Amino acid sequence: MIQFKNVTKIYPNGTKGLNNINITIEKGEFVVIVGLSGAGKSTFLRSINRLHEISEGEILIDGNSITAAKGSGLRKIRRDIGMIFQSFNLVKRSTVIKNVLSGRVGYHNTFRTILGLFPKEDVELSLTALNRVNILEKAYSRADELSGGQQQRVSIARALAQEAQVILADEPVASLDPLTTKQVMDDLKRINEEDGITTVVNLHFIDLAREYATRIIGLRAGEVVFDGPVEAATDEVFAEIYGRPIKKDELLGEPV
Repeated sequence: MIQFKNVTKIYPNGTKGLNNINITIEKGEFVVIVGLSGAGKSTFLRSINRLHEISEGEILIDGNSITAAKGSGLRKIRRDIGMIFQSFNLVKRSTVIKNVLSGRVGYHNTFRTILGLFPKEDVELSLTALNRVNILEKAYSRADELSGGQQQRVSIARALAQEAQVILADEPVASLDPLTTKQVMDDLKRINEEDGITTVVNLHFIDLAREYATRIIGLRAGEVVFDGPVEAATDEVFAEIYGRPIKKDELLGEPV
C-alpha cells in the first residue's frame, strides 16, 4: 500500500530528516512510528502525502508514485490519504458539518467547493461519519465550541467522509487528557479494523504504541532502527530506539 524506496530528506540547513528509508506498509496495517523528538517521525509521515518533499528516492501509494505525480494525478492520490494533525486543523468559526464536508473537496471542482455546493449524498456521508465517531449531535455547532477531543474526532470524521484508503495521524493525542486519548485511539483502531484503512500514527507514548499497533517502526536520527510486530517491542528494543533506558513513568504513559 505504501512503499518507501531509498528515501532521503535533506533540509536546507543540511540536516537529514530521513536517511535512505526502505519500508513497505501493507494494506490494513495499524503502524505506529516512535522515536525521540527530531528523530524524523513527522518527516516520515508528511512525506507520504508530499506535505514534505523528499530529496532522493521514491514513495509509492498503491503502486502509484506520489513522488512523480503532478496536477490531477497528484490530486487523485492525495484524495485517498486522510491527514489528522495534533492541532486538529479545523476552520474554527465554521460548523462541524462544514469541516467534515471539506473532506469531499477532492471530488469536486474548485468553483463548487468555494461556494459550498456539496450534493446531498456528501452531506449524508458526512453525517454518517460523525455518527461513527459519536459526535453527530454536534454537527451544526461551531468547531470552536468543541473540546479538544471532540475536535479531533471531527478530524477523523473528515477523513472518513473523504473515503480515504490511508489515514496518517501526526501526534493525534499529544494535547489530550488520558481519557480523551483513549477515546480517540479507540476510534482510529476501530475504523482501521472495520474498514481496513491503512493507518500510520506518530506517537510519543510507549504504552499506547504497544496497545494499539500491529507493527512498530522506530526511528532515530532519520534512520529505521526497529521494524517489527508489537510483540517484539520489548523494553530493550525501546531503549535501543531512544538511545537510553526507558523510565518507569514513560511506560505508564508519560511522554518521552
